[in-house]
Amino acid sequence: MLTPTEVGLVGIAIMMILLFLGVPVGASLAILAFIGFVSIYGMGPTLANMSLIPFFAVNRYSFAVIPLFLLMGVIVSQSGIGKEAYDTARAWLGQIKGGLAMATVAACGLFAATSGSSMATAVAMGKVAYPEMKRLRYNSRLALGCIAAGGSLGILIPPSIAFILIGVLTEVSIGKLFIAGIIPGMLEILFYAGVIYLLCKRNPQLGPPAPRTTFIQKAASLKSTWAIIVLFLLVIGGIYGGVFTPTEAGGIGAFGALVIALARRRLSRSDFAYCLMDTARTTAMIITMLIGAYLFMRFLSLTQIPFLASEFIAGLGLPRYLILGIILGSFIIFGMFFDMYAMVIITTPILFPIVMNLGFDPVWWGVIMVRMIEIGMVTPPFGINLFSLAGAADAPLGDMYRGVIPFVLADMAHVALLVAVPQLSTFLPSLMIG
Repeated sequence: MLTPTEVGLVGIAIMMILLFLGVPVGASLAILAFIGFVSIYGMGPTLANMSLIPFFAVNRYSFAVIPLFLLMGVIVSQSGIGKEAYDTARAWLGQIKGGLAMATVAACGLFAATSGSSMATAVAMGKVAYPEMKRLRYNSRLALGCIAAGGSLGILIPPSIAFILIGVLTEVSIGKLFIAGIIPGMLEILFYAGVIYLLCKRNPQLGPPAPRTTFIQKAASLKSTWAIIVLFLLVIGGIYGGVFTPTEAGGIGAFGALVIALARRRLSRSDFAYCLMDTARTTAMIITMLIGAYLFMRFLSLTQIPFLASEFIAGLGLPRYLILGIILGSFIIFGMFFDMYAMVIITTPILFPIVMNLGFDPVWWGVIMVRMIEIGMVTPPFGINLFSLAGAADAPLGDMYRGVIPFVLADMAHVALLVAVPQLSTFLPSLMIG
């Protein structure tokens, strides 16, 4: 007869096999929980748990934040903000060496501020920025590398679906997680711009300057993006100031994005129907995964695996930053095989208790976790953003692999800075009202 802990270890092994066989994450977690509950409780109590836990898990007001921010992002994406953000950044930065690549990263940050999706940011910029950089004879490796890396900003700069999932699963304030991503997100843009500057200084042929623009042209370019910037400041500023909750901010953001799109006549009836359907599909996928995650968490609590793992790690006597480094390295490996949703939902129930037992701040950990997921999404050979961008830009994967390496190295340096100076992530949340 297996002990609950042994059942848990066998169940996790079965879950990993199911995931590598292509079984959806939510279904894999639910199957694991079902097998585990039957092994520990028997069939009758298992059926009761499998029917009650999903209902109580998702019957929460805070879950409304998921479809609201998803709808906001889809409307903004459908209304063409990606091209407008790029045009604005290009007008201000394009005339310097590597300027279009820097403009692409800046545009990724602006687009991320309303989309919340890494893949959507990479795909949108791939369609807009890559053809323009090819036209001006940019090195394809630099062009593809900056788009792939810049696209990852979609899950760090708020509003971020990754932060929402982490907040839902750990009960850490979603609002604080949003605010915590602002300074790291801005620093990430600066790190990428620094990489581009150094590469083009060493070899100016990598990124020749674009035609110069006058100050009037620069100012005129803001005409197409000021409304989105105001919307971002309203949503995030409202959360920061305690004026409204993240769920209310999602509603305001979705409504504001709809008003902006309609005012610009960028959203037809068919476009709006597509936005609703896309939001519904993605929400259904996320909720299914979250139901599986809650069943998985309940199962883990029965097996005591997180508690025993924390005790085991503490008993090793290793420095906590060495343990943290091992944990962070595992995200790069996970990122080679799984998308953002899977990484958050699979790893959070296991790793969050361990990291908290090591004495780290939960909001800071949320930022570090998202940064490592970003790196995993662009790390060769299986980074999901690389494949998405290859399809959107019709570009060779070989150039993408080589082009993204300098940006991954910058990511490592950025994470090291965030670990060394945790106040970069925790300072703004500590000043929040409420």
